[in-house]
Amino acid sequence: MRKKVLYSATLIGILSLLAGCTQVDQEITDESTGIWNVWFVRPLSDLLTYVAELFNENYGLSIVLVTILIRLVLLPLNVKQLKSSKAMQDIQPELQKVREKYSSKDAKTQQKLQQETMELFQKNGVNPLAGCLPVIVQMPILIAFYHAIMRTGEIKEHSFLWVQLGEPDPYYILPIIAAAATFLQQKLMMSGTTQTQNSMMPQMTMMLYMMPIMIGVFAIFFPAALSLYWVVGNIFMVLQTLFIRKPMMKDKDANTGGNK
Repeated sequence: MRKKVLYSATLIGILSLLAGCTQVDQEITDESTGIWNVWFVRPLSDLLTYVAELFNENYGLSIVLVTILIRLVLLPLNVKQLKSSKAMQDIQPELQKVREKYSSKDAKTQQKLQQETMELFQKNGVNPLAGCLPVIVQMPILIAFYHAIMRTGEIKEHSFLWVQLGEPDPYYILPIIAAAATFLQQKLMMSGTTQTQNSMMPQMTMMLYMMPIMIGVFAIFFPAALSLYWVVGNIFMVLQTLFIRKPMMKDKDANTGGNK
């Protein structure tokens, strides 16, 4: 649990650092300088503009298409992360036995615990850090795309469906869909957790409700362009979970049943 808390704190730190790399309210232009602007935000802003111009300056459709494109590019990393998560779940019963065997808190016992834990990882070909790398790689890209949406001036001047992209959704439709998709995606992810992870259930349950609420509240006050991005991205993640993670968990259950 300490590792997970440290991991979450690290991600929050990275998010804060990258979010603070530049002012979100400063429009991205040819004169924008700095590695963050030149190599991350500006290319995505140019891509949004290019796709919009292909469809008669439809920036809403551009956000939808570029969001899907980015998610497709990141898909191999997500698959790797899901496989790593599944591998960790598969060895949870054995890992729990090792922890119970060395439940004492003295230094010598804890050293043996770490040694046997590493041997268990090596035996099953599990790398506990493998699930972290895909997330760390994705974070700058997704945050840069957030900046590109917020700082591309042309987006604010256009509308899409019933919303003005530079203004919040007046009917709260996008915030509701974004929150609902976030909840569904997290619910699907939780459905594959094993019984050995019951000690984590309170934290997971809290995240199940907190994340959708946060996304929904942000989407109410933020420009509709960003809400649209969250809607498309979260729906994509729901489909990814249904078509990739669910079959993986079924295979795991089938193998478990066959071993009984």
